[in-house]
Amino acid sequence: MNEIIVELTEISPREFFGEQNINIELLKKYFPKLKIVARGNKIKAYGDEELLEEFDKRLDMLVMYFGKYNKLDENTIERILTSDDKEAYEAPMLENAQVLLHGVNGRLIKAQTVNQQRLVDMMKKNDMVFAIGPAGTGKTYTGVALAVKALKEKQVKRIILTRPAVEAGENLGFLPGDLKEKLDPYMQPLYDALRDMIPAEKLQNYIETGIIQIAPMAFMRGRTLDNAFVILDEAQNTTHAQMKMFLTRMGKNAKFMITGDPGQIDLPRRVISGLKEALLVLKDIKGIGMVYLDDKDVIRHRLVKNIIEAYKEIEHTNG
Repeated sequence: MNEIIVELTEISPREFFGEQNINIELLKKYFPKLKIVARGNKIKAYGDEELLEEFDKRLDMLVMYFGKYNKLDENTIERILTSDDKEAYEAPMLENAQVLLHGVNGRLIKAQTVNQQRLVDMMKKNDMVFAIGPAGTGKTYTGVALAVKALKEKQVKRIILTRPAVEAGENLGFLPGDLKEKLDPYMQPLYDALRDMIPAEKLQNYIETGIIQIAPMAFMRGRTLDNAFVILDEAQNTTHAQMKMFLTRMGKNAKFMITGDPGQIDLPRRVISGLKEALLVLKDIKGIGMVYLDDKDVIRHRLVKNIIEAYKEIEHTNG
């Protein structure tokens, strides 16, 4: 049986192994065909030569990451162990990602995954960007952070956030309360992101003075959006007409971000998603960027990744 021995000399083995050897247990989970033993400052692995080579390469990345940042969490381990080679080498570099914002209570807000960093980079190069991916991948949150950053740096004069209120068919008359109260349930994720980034009093002032506007898509009609960072969230629930109307609102010095998950369409049957159509129609237009996030970018509870995977399997089976 082949074996490799890795000796940890520059870093603390106990901290690298994790509490109750949790990091070593994760390694075992991802390399079930290898026998992995961690003792003292050595990690030994036994098994097939090809698998050992892959294990050695990934372990080297983990050691490099830990040596540089003196920390290792489950998400980082999973990202480095499951990404393709290019992404795995990029992943440790994320810690160098620029802080987008100093949020409320000194919270540092920056890209958490390789694809989120791609989204940040894509937004620098293009005035319109589509961010596509499942729930929990940070599309909306990263978009709102970029919008707040642009406002703080006076690159734009206002932020406009919108989503199609598809559950109410955008006909909100039957719901109780004034317009704001009617819309709040649909806009809640946008408010949640903003509250992380802007102190409550300042945020309230921005909303009251129209510097930050949160409105349903119907309110976009007839407007030209100049000097604004505009985010269309949950764009998979737009129709052809809504998407075309929205995209053609773009004015001078505007940044548009469109986020959505084509796997979660709530439109009536036989109604084509404006997002799916736009991705096909606009894919070759210069100045429009597209970033695809996936379940490796999920930064919610670890169970969310497993849930996405489980549903993916039955959807493929049923399809």
